[in-house]
This record gives sequence, structure tokens and C-alpha cells, in this order.
Amino acid sequence: MDVMNSVFINLQDLVVSAKARAATGLYDGTKETFDYLISCRSFFIPAGAKVIFTRDQGHHSCGWWKNPDYERCFHLSLSFDEGYLARRAESLAKAFFGDDTRLLWIEPPQTPQGKALEVWHYRLFCDPAWKGILPTGEVYSRRMPKGWMSFSEKHGRRKGSRS
Repeated sequence: MDVMNSVFINLQDLVVSAKARAATGLYDGTKETFDYLISCRSFFIPAGAKVIFTRDQGHHSCGWWKNPDYERCFHLSLSFDEGYLARRAESLAKAFFGDDTRLLWIEPPQTPQGKALEVWHYRLFCDPAWKGILPTGEVYSRRMPKGWMSFSEKHGRRKGSRS
């Protein structure tokens, strides 16, 4: 296990702490915000989960996506000691996002390192006041990560899913 900033055995304690740490900054993918990203790491012992919860900003303003609805999001990255476990990820996402889980977009691993660690990303896109939204229209970019899906597409009940 990597050294994590915070280790938790209680889910509610994890969520409260992670949200408080996320509120201290913004991540925009630059090296200047990397320390903030590192400060947002946790480990949740009962699920064997590595958790990073951040507020991300800049997807539209940097030119990555054309639709301004995709400018900012709450971003939950999850990986598990036993590999990706859909039901555990679903439970964690619901704990973090509550009623807004229906608005989540989920991104499978994209980079070689992310694929090796089976890191999945749960994003709640937000308005300028950081309230969850369902972005309107398309991203208008061919660079939208492959495999994105809604929460219900990923976590609808199906036979044979890993817990």
C-alpha cells in the first residue's frame, strides 16, 4: 500500500475528511496543483480502496472540451487492492455524491499506469457555484476519453458483476 495522507475505517469519516480537503483547493492538471492532488489522497481499509477526491477546474477554459458545462467537476478516483470492484466503487460513489450519483459520469482507466492499477474516475460536473449538473449537449471534441458512461450504465444491476 502506498503511504496515504489519511487512513480510514469509517466511511462517513472518510467522506467528511475528503470533502474538507477537496475544498482547500482546485486541481487543473498542472504541476503547480500537484501538491493539492496529493493532499487529497486517502485509504479506506474495509474496502481496500485508494481514494482521491478533488475539485477539478479548467476542462473547458484550457481548450480540452468545447462545452463550458464541462469546466469543473468533483472528481473521485478509485482503485482497490484486489483490482476494480464495481459494487464497492458504487457504494463509495453513493457515499460521496448521495442523490447526485444519478448525474455522475464514469471514466475507465486511460493511461498505462491507470490501467495497471485499475483506476476508475467518477465525475460530478458542476455549475460555477459547485452544484451538480447534467451537462447539456455534447462535449464537442473528439478527445472525450473513450469508454465514458453514466452512473446507471456502469452500475445498473447485472448478472456476474464483481463485488
